[in-house]
Amino acid sequence: MKRRDFFRNTSLATVGLGLSPLAFGAGQTHERLKKGPKKRAKNIIFMVSDGMSSGTLTMADIMAQRQLGRSSFWVDAYRTGLAKRAMMDTASANSLITDSAAGGSAWGGGVRVYNGRLNCGENGEHYTPILQKFKQLGKAVGCVTTVPITHATPASFCVCNESRKNQPEIAKQYLDLRFDVMLGGGKEYFDKGLRKDGEDVFGLFEQAQFGVAQSKSELDSLKNDERPVLGVFHTSALPFTVDQNTDTSLQAQVPTIQEMTRFAINKLARNKDGFVLQIEGGRVDWAAHSNDTTGLIFDQLAFDEAVKIALDFAEKDGETLVIITTDHGNGNPGLFYGKESDVQFDNLQVAKHSNYWILEGEGIERNITTSTLIERVHYAQNYRLTDAEAKELVDWINALSEEDIKNEYKLPYERLAQLQKKYTAVGWGDMHHSADFVELAMTGPGSEMLTPFVKNYELHNFMLVAAGVEVK
Repeated sequence: MKRRDFFRNTSLATVGLGLSPLAFGAGQTHERLKKGPKKRAKNIIFMVSDGMSSGTLTMADIMAQRQLGRSSFWVDAYRTGLAKRAMMDTASANSLITDSAAGGSAWGGGVRVYNGRLNCGENGEHYTPILQKFKQLGKAVGCVTTVPITHATPASFCVCNESRKNQPEIAKQYLDLRFDVMLGGGKEYFDKGLRKDGEDVFGLFEQAQFGVAQSKSELDSLKNDERPVLGVFHTSALPFTVDQNTDTSLQAQVPTIQEMTRFAINKLARNKDGFVLQIEGGRVDWAAHSNDTTGLIFDQLAFDEAVKIALDFAEKDGETLVIITTDHGNGNPGLFYGKESDVQFDNLQVAKHSNYWILEGEGIERNITTSTLIERVHYAQNYRLTDAEAKELVDWINALSEEDIKNEYKLPYERLAQLQKKYTAVGWGDMHHSADFVELAMTGPGSEMLTPFVKNYELHNFMLVAAGVEVK
């Protein structure tokens, strides 16, 4: 897109940015934005622990204290006063409970849209995503995620699309955007052997002079490359952290969120005009959907390590606004009272595997026996189901067809989590997104504009104003 067309289509001009009252917000947020930041943010790092309920943040902090002898970096930023804190309303245009596409689009396009849509209004309106705006203003931009790079949250900062389900199309939209770094999973949307249409999208990126990485070593080889970088490291989402921690082959092949975060910041920071980077802990949401406690807590802690990398860079740099939040709650898990709750929760420290590994990992099959499942769970999470509990799960699994056993929605994730509660002291409210107000933290230039309560769409203009773009 030509620069003059960009300004025409988005109403962005050198004298300011004209937007609707809805996109601008109201009340205290409006007044603080009118005053502008005390100091312009050259860089913005926007961090999303997707689907993080307050109980998730709490349990990860407790785990860090009891296992690592320190608080989580996110909560520590509250304790020390490093970060300002607010609550955020996450509703979409058509529901009190947002999905990730609409939740991310509120930030990305500055307007609430219907669930399932990416920066597209009810009547086909397109709202230019925030990374496109910043790219046109000369900043380096990119996304990091632990789920497919084409998934709803990274896509919401990048593209307009009628449906989040159009991931094969979104992969090709990224080609034309030429963003500076895009890292995550989702080979099924790039690899000609995995795409349903057989198109070699990896090849298209290589022909367009992208540096393309499909492994940790290939990403390392691109650390000084000046070309835009596309890194896609797994067929779908990246492995759960707890599973990767005990698998040396995965450790050698797949970069962690910490490693991807460090690579992205180092690359983008070379741009003299600054950068804007979105980082998503997307597997937190996927764990919540399956009520997978070990998957959830250890992926939240991995995200927290990425938070530390961002905070350290911002402290040294002095020109970086760090925003840490989530798009919605999910599952509403919590650590609940019982005589053995402390001991049971502490037992999670030695967990080797997620519930995903238990029910879908290598070695699981329809004709599994009760004794085999008991041993599998004990190996993975260090407690033993009773014969009756294991039999209930085995009967469920063995009743599935060969096709249904490959369908995660048919597997007994919810029932497994209910049975696990007496061994872990962790309970779940549901398997879906919630309407909860969520955590929002900020530190760095512009964070002084944060009010105690905001609506998700207000963050779009917040980022523009913090970066010195005049909004009127």
